[in-house]
Parts: sequence; structure tokens; C-alpha cells
Amino acid sequence: MIYIAALYAVVSVITYITYVVDKKAAIKNRRRVSEKSLHLLALAGGWPGALLAQQRWRHKTQKTSFRVFFWLTVIANLACLVGFVLYPYGG
Repeated sequence: MIYIAALYAVVSVITYITYVVDKKAAIKNRRRVSEKSLHLLALAGGWPGALLAQQRWRHKTQKTSFRVFFWLTVIANLACLVGFVLYPYGG
């Protein structure tokens, strides 16, 4: 379990930083991080960091389609986590 928590922490920090980089790029009209990349990071376990960044930086909070897909990635990630914890060896 400690490894899972560590993985979530590391991926969340990476995701948070990615959101900040994207927010700054948006402000400066520079090349942005793709929404697909942000969703993949959330799906990989970085959704806590994404949620914090969304709230702290007010980033990606207005686009409804992004938010809906984001919450679907959270649900998918948690479903996989529950499956892994309850059935660690496929049994």
C-alpha cells in the first residue's frame, strides 16, 4: 500500500507542475500542454495534484467538457485502484 501512496504522490506532484506550466503558457500565449496529456496524468493517479492545481491556479475550471472528462478519469482511476486492492492477483 505504501508504494501505491508514493506513486500517487509522485504523479500528483508531476501533474500539479504540469498544470502550472500550462497555466503560465496560457497567460503568455505560448505553446500549451495538450488536454490529452493532462487527462492521462490524472488517469495515471495524478488527479489529486490536478484537482489542487485547478483550484489553486483557477485553471481548467470553466471548460465543461474538460471537467466532465476529468471526473471520468478520476472515477476510472479509483475503480482501477479498488480493483487492484480488492483483487491484487486477479482472483
